[in-house]
Amino acid sequence: MSKPLPAALGLVVGCLFAAAASAQLYRWTDKDGKVHYSDTPPPSSAGKSAQLRSGGNVADTGTLPYATQQAVKNFPVTIYTADNCKEACADGRKLLQSRGVPFREVAIADEKSREELKKVSGGEEVPVMTVGKSVTKGFGADAWHLALDAAGYPRSGPPLAAQAQKGAPDAKAQPADQAADQPKLGPYAPR
Repeated sequence: MSKPLPAALGLVVGCLFAAAASAQLYRWTDKDGKVHYSDTPPPSSAGKSAQLRSGGNVADTGTLPYATQQAVKNFPVTIYTADNCKEACADGRKLLQSRGVPFREVAIADEKSREELKKVSGGEEVPVMTVGKSVTKGFGADAWHLALDAAGYPRSGPPLAAQAQKGAPDAKAQPADQAADQPKLGPYAPR
């Protein structure tokens, strides 16, 4: 027959579990590109590092939720838009931004971007959304949600519109000849 644990021992064990649960975690990459996770701060020679919150799925560095990071990695989103596509393209952008889905936007403005759209969708109509290799032509909220759901993007995430304003370069700062040579990119296009 076992004896019940004394209350003091139970309290000590509880405190140890609480301390372990609240410990800081660190993620860092060494010079060879190997990723390390530890409860001690990374060495000063560590390349890229982040302090992670215990018990959460978001790094303190302001990165996306883990589920969104995985979806972005496996099924990146690209939308194809044009100047003459006002409402449908704007609605598509809003849907992605409200779900917290990072995306690349290709504005159809020259022959190169037109060829890319034809290769992806087989036509020239916009908007078109690609989620990984899946192509959704036209804007329909249900169809876009279905494609994003199938790829594992969470239905709700931190809206991205505010983040885009923080990191977006000022388009007016570019010389006019450079701005004319570059296709229009969305707020989440890699730069």
